[in-house]
Amino acid sequence: MEIEELWTQFKAEAGESSRVYEQDVKERPGDRERSWKQPFKILATLFWSVLKRLSPARRLFLLATLILAFLSVIGFHFLLFTRESELTLAFAGLLVLLVLVLGDHVLMKRDIEIAREIQRWLVPGRPPDVPGVDIAFVTRPAKTVGGDCYDVFRRATDGPLLIAVADVSGKSVPAAMLMATFQASLRALADTSGSLSELVAGLNRQLCANNQHGRFTTAFLAEMDPATGDLSYLCAGHNPPILKREDGSFERLQSDNIPLGIELNEIYKAGFTRLGLHDLLVIYTDGVTEARNEDKEGFGETRLLSLLQIAGGEGSAFTLSTIMQNLDEFVGAAPQHDDITCLIVRRS
Repeated sequence: MEIEELWTQFKAEAGESSRVYEQDVKERPGDRERSWKQPFKILATLFWSVLKRLSPARRLFLLATLILAFLSVIGFHFLLFTRESELTLAFAGLLVLLVLVLGDHVLMKRDIEIAREIQRWLVPGRPPDVPGVDIAFVTRPAKTVGGDCYDVFRRATDGPLLIAVADVSGKSVPAAMLMATFQASLRALADTSGSLSELVAGLNRQLCANNQHGRFTTAFLAEMDPATGDLSYLCAGHNPPILKREDGSFERLQSDNIPLGIELNEIYKAGFTRLGLHDLLVIYTDGVTEARNEDKEGFGETRLLSLLQIAGGEGSAFTLSTIMQNLDEFVGAAPQHDDITCLIVRRS
């Protein structure tokens, strides 16, 4: 790897590792305080935030090694210990503690990698083969695992095509667990009879029952008849998908529904439209339009619409590849701050 790429990766990982402690440091010392005590308060807060993330036994072990190091510095000796032996023991103790912490970190990374593989199994790896419908999708979690969910399948052998894209609030493992609940509930409820509104109401009840710490889920769900293009859809607090007609005009598929997992008895109402031949439906999460470059500038819907404006009759995979390539060029070396998912449907 080139030096610039290594340096970019180092800055990104350093920022991620320090973000765990940023909130603790910002909450304790006053932001407006500008006295000589402030640096010491920040160091004390940082030390305490590190200490409380250790197990009780390791806290005692760390304090013992620090006390031993302090005694060697001030020249206090006890029993048969000399200053050199005290310093050596303190260094060895800190080294053992570092090895233990690194071992835990490696095990945790391994578990998260396993969770990522499980999450990949939950969502489709390739679009279903549906005559007259061209589908492409991509997802990129901001962390190892993410909270975005997508699915495309037929409710019955020759039934309507169910399309779903959802975005769980938050990132990483908590969002991924709620995403798994959403995907499992969607598959289970899709096997039952009922309208799209009834299906979404059932999803909402499941997410409300499993909701923790006020997390919610925005979602777009639709049922399409592949033969006629008839599309019933429901947008629950999600970014309204973009529908590009064959004549080049744009429509937004939006409806006044709150996100899932907030109100148990919420009534969800579906809308209706029809996809004509060569019409293009683009469903995405806010990670696409809110992606930022190194200057903190957002990608925005305007850039997305301009890319769709020049899209012709090519396949959905080519259109999706163009969008992601332009998104990567815009973001550059800036770290990804949110999960990115985009799903494209075109009638052919």
